[in-house]
Amino acid sequence: MVQSEKVERVERVKKYVIAGTGGRGYSMYGKAIVERFSDVAQLVGLFDVNPKRCCYVRDELSHDIPVFSDFSEMLDQAKPDVVIITTVDRFHKEYIVKALAAGCGVICEKPLAITSEMCNEIISAEKQYGRKITVTFNCRFMPYFVKMKELLDQNAVGEILNIDFEWMLDTSHGADYFRRWHRYMNMSGGLLVHKATHHFDIVNWLVQQDPKEVYANGTLRFYEPSREARGERCCTCPYKESCEFVFEGAEIPLIKRLYFDAEQEDGYYRDRCVFSDDIDIYDNMSLTIKYSKGALLTYSLIAHSPYEGWKMSISGKNGRLEAEQFLSGVQSVDPFHHIRLYNRKGDRIIYDCKKDTGNHGGGDEKLLRMLLE
Repeated sequence: MVQSEKVERVERVKKYVIAGTGGRGYSMYGKAIVERFSDVAQLVGLFDVNPKRCCYVRDELSHDIPVFSDFSEMLDQAKPDVVIITTVDRFHKEYIVKALAAGCGVICEKPLAITSEMCNEIISAEKQYGRKITVTFNCRFMPYFVKMKELLDQNAVGEILNIDFEWMLDTSHGADYFRRWHRYMNMSGGLLVHKATHHFDIVNWLVQQDPKEVYANGTLRFYEPSREARGERCCTCPYKESCEFVFEGAEIPLIKRLYFDAEQEDGYYRDRCVFSDDIDIYDNMSLTIKYSKGALLTYSLIAHSPYEGWKMSISGKNGRLEAEQFLSGVQSVDPFHHIRLYNRKGDRIIYDCKKDTGNHGGGDEKLLRMLLE
């Protein structure tokens, strides 16, 4: 009996490789597999186009993990069950299709891809090779959103008619997208793809309807190239002592080793000026969406708010649900999230949800358990 249990335990350990050893690949997946999920998962390969970054992550995790600068070579030699893809968004499609063709399952960080053509190629490959792709959306695992989902599934507002959703990125988090590779449409698809894919997934999940018509606008007005006192990057900028947007993470050990110490390998700068001429993504975005059962969504995303957070209201035939979350600013000190439910009888029911700990409101760890266990 003991021997049988041991065999079963060994057989269910899956082999994983990670494509992309930046912050997300290392902190979210690499550390988790090695430190907390080694009973069900084995990390058998790391790939990155920057060999110095890849070797650093290997050294931090385990010297026994092979590193590769060629993705196909890693698939051939490591023979993984599942490929975890945390690369720049533009290259998701390339690595997904190669992984599927090699007979591997895929876990891909959002977004799946940055164009509809890429998405269609991925869907075709999934059907052709009969393997599974999982796109990770950690917001679905945040207890606050889970509570909202429970209330809506209990018909708390009745048939859903209207959703208003406003997301604010502050000038710490928001500005960082304009320093990095996300600042180019051809790399990230812009924040409506890279960032707001979370938000659209949450709305689709909460209301259980499919979007059918979309009208959108975007502008670049805050991080536009209007500032004359600027340089190519923060660390060499002659104006960095007086700039409120100077990047202050260059001496954080992890950031330094992952990016600044490795930049001579590929020329990627982590601290480019947020007012550069070549930025072509938007910092103000607004959409109206009509859903399959008639619900209407009004959505906005700004990347230059004085505080960070979001506000949502969902109105239906039986009432209205209101919720918000503040991640920075004076409002963020409240230890609870609050959901307010208004019915047609004039009642207001308030649900106080204690804030969870961990990355992304506790969502990352719950997502990892779902993926790996």
